[in-house]
Amino acid sequence: MAKYAMLRDQLASVLPAVQMLQAPRATDGELAYAHTPAYVSAIAEGTAEPAVMREIGFPWSEAMAERARRSVGATIAAARTALQEGIAANLAGGTHHAYADKGGGFCVFNDVAVAARVVQAEWSRERTSVGAHRPPLKIAVIDLDVHQGNGTAHIFQGDDSVFTLSLHGEKNFPFRKEASDLDVPLPDGCTDVPYLMALDTALDALSVRFKPDLVFFLAGADPFEGDRLGRLKLSVDGMQRRDQRVFEWCRSQRFPLVLLMAGGYGVRIEETVQVQVNTYRLALDHWNRW
Repeated sequence: MAKYAMLRDQLASVLPAVQMLQAPRATDGELAYAHTPAYVSAIAEGTAEPAVMREIGFPWSEAMAERARRSVGATIAAARTALQEGIAANLAGGTHHAYADKGGGFCVFNDVAVAARVVQAEWSRERTSVGAHRPPLKIAVIDLDVHQGNGTAHIFQGDDSVFTLSLHGEKNFPFRKEASDLDVPLPDGCTDVPYLMALDTALDALSVRFKPDLVFFLAGADPFEGDRLGRLKLSVDGMQRRDQRVFEWCRSQRFPLVLLMAGGYGVRIEETVQVQVNTYRLALDHWNRW
């Protein structure tokens, strides 16, 4: 948990041009776009069964429930801003293991799923209010956290307006994967060159199959070679080249981008934070060139 405060402090110190705002609280109504009312209530009131909390991975508290709600609110706010300004970010977020009716893997609510459906609903209402019929807002999720985004994949299965792409460790958590629209499983020990080749191929395939109006990018720091849980072997340079490919892919096609930090569990937490600061440095350059 310390990495979040460390990342905020580092950004304030080395990238003061990044404007940081307090995360708003997601409402029950917003959470209900992707979660069952019973699950939302159980987390809000602290009545979730012990087995549910064990799967999430930490005990319930009022602070935990508030943080989970604000983490979703930050992604909703970032999505709204990205549609106006080209790119925005959540210092946390990327809680992709949460399903509609349960959490898992340190994920309480699925911020991407909630935010995607909130902005789709707002888009539809805005277009309807001016009398113009438009297709649904199309959203791509580019999930480069080392763990497959099983909750996100499951929530959006059968939804033609959302395309889910996941590059992840084949033998890593979760051990029961869900079917994304495009899954790219990678072997333990995968290094920069094969990883970046796989990413290039995946982005090419996405370009052919789907044209999004908004992209959610889960820039997990856990493929980094210094991560305790990642089992891949990307160097610092490889991580930056990964991020740059996604930013360039979005900018070249004018796709607004929501950046989420997702996982990162470095043996040395300072290295995880530095990987994330590097991502923000590239993101700021992307915004300046947008």
